[in-house]
Amino acid sequence: MLFHKFRLPALVAAMFFAGCAKDSVHTMVVSVPDQKLALFRKGQLVQLYDVSTSKYCLSDRCGSYGTPLGAHEIARKIGDGQPEGMKFSSRRPTGEIVAPNAPGRDPIVSRILWLRGLETGNRNSYSRCIYIHGTAEEWRIGSPASYGCIRMRSHDVTNLYQTIGVGAKVEIVNLPLGLPVPGPGVQPAGQQIAQVSATPPATPQSASTLAVSVKDHPAPKSQTHSL
Repeated sequence: MLFHKFRLPALVAAMFFAGCAKDSVHTMVVSVPDQKLALFRKGQLVQLYDVSTSKYCLSDRCGSYGTPLGAHEIARKIGDGQPEGMKFSSRRPTGEIVAPNAPGRDPIVSRILWLRGLETGNRNSYSRCIYIHGTAEEWRIGSPASYGCIRMRSHDVTNLYQTIGVGAKVEIVNLPLGLPVPGPGVQPAGQQIAQVSATPPATPQSASTLAVSVKDHPAPKSQTHSL
C-alpha cells in the first residue's frame, strides 16, 4: 500500500515533466539569401527545405512586415491532426481545405510553429506572431514573399512539425548556409537543392560549426492574413 502511495504520484510527475521537456536534439538554420531551412539532428544535417521569408525587409520592428534575424526557439506547435491544406484563422482551424496554388488565395495552412525570439534584436517575434507555417502560395516558395513569417510547402511543414518539438532552436541568418552538396544520408525536401559547395569538407557540417560561421528580424497580429 505504501508503495502505491508514493509510486503513482511519481509516475504522474514523470509523465508530466516528460511532456514538458524541450527538444534539445533538433536545431534549424534559416538562410535568407538561400531561402532555405536546414534541419539538424544532434548536430548533423538531415534535411533541407525550401522556404520564403519577408518580401519587405529584415526587421523586428512592429509594423515592418520584416523577418527577424537571430536566435529563436519553437514556442508553440499548432495544427495537430489537421489535414494538409487546412486554413487557419487566428491560429484556429476553420474547416476549409485550401489547395496548393489556389487562385487568389493566400491563407496560413496546414501547420504553425510559433517562434519566440531569444535576443534583444528579436524580442518582438512572439508578439508579432512570427511563425514557420504552411502557405497556399507554394509557387512562391524559394523567393521572398511573406509578411515576415517563414513560409513552407504544406507537405514540408507537416513533415518538419512531426519531427521537431517545442523548444527546438531556430537561427535566422542573412548569410548563405555554405553547406556541402547533400550526401546519401540527407533527405532533400522541395523541388531543388542548390549546390553551394563544389568540394564537400572532410567531415559533415554540424549545427554548432554552422552557427559559428553564420552568426557575426511576421507580421504583428494585424498583419497576419487569412484569405
